[in-house]
Amino acid sequence: MMGVVDETQVKVVVVTGGSRGIGAAVARRFAADGHRVVIGYRSDHAAAEAMVGELGGPDRCLAVQADIARPDDVARLASGAAERFGAIDVLINCAAIGPYRALGAMDADFIRPILETNIMGTVLMTQAALVHMPDGGRIVNFASALAYRPIPTSSVYSATKAAVVTLTQAFAKELGPRKITVNAIAPGVIETDMTTKIIAERGEQIVAMTPLGRIGQTDDIAGIAAFLASAEAGWITGRTIIADGGVT
Repeated sequence: MMGVVDETQVKVVVVTGGSRGIGAAVARRFAADGHRVVIGYRSDHAAAEAMVGELGGPDRCLAVQADIARPDDVARLASGAAERFGAIDVLINCAAIGPYRALGAMDADFIRPILETNIMGTVLMTQAALVHMPDGGRIVNFASALAYRPIPTSSVYSATKAAVVTLTQAFAKELGPRKITVNAIAPGVIETDMTTKIIAERGEQIVAMTPLGRIGQTDDIAGIAAFLASAEAGWITGRTIIADGGVT
């Protein structure tokens, strides 16, 4: 159920990767807070359209198919958001891919899409959104706790998320004069459809090594995104919040 918000305080929030997992939870949180949400999704049209219906219909939510590794798709997502709702106030760069492979088993065809989606996609999406973003906007990137404590076979993915941490710091310095804050969230293992196998194989081990003694939930992360996009976080920029229950 959506909250009641003064229309003058309603923001337009673009969430890449917003049709599933953490991105969907973030989209739901902003919609529940009364904001208009634009969901970028790569392939699951049915899930994206179901989210539009769930989040208030076309007057409150828009879904745009976009692979953030494709410049034309990125431009279409940003312009579509601005055309429908007038501007972009908040950008949540959540979309990413994360296949793992051992050193010695990787080739260029494996490495390239991870770099293009996780690093280049973050840069391109940020640039495209800025064209439609007023002074005083908010950008929240998604890194990963693996940027700080990579595990075997995660090397390329972990490196791209470390790059997101650096991009966050650099963008914050560039965009500070426009009063746009840029921060990042670095989640640990969060229970989603994409982590089902990991939790099945290592769930007990993960819980045992987590000071808070449980597996993270998507709402744990959505609340942080909402805070970083709020007025209360207006004096925070260039920071990455590690949200892994205390493991790191």
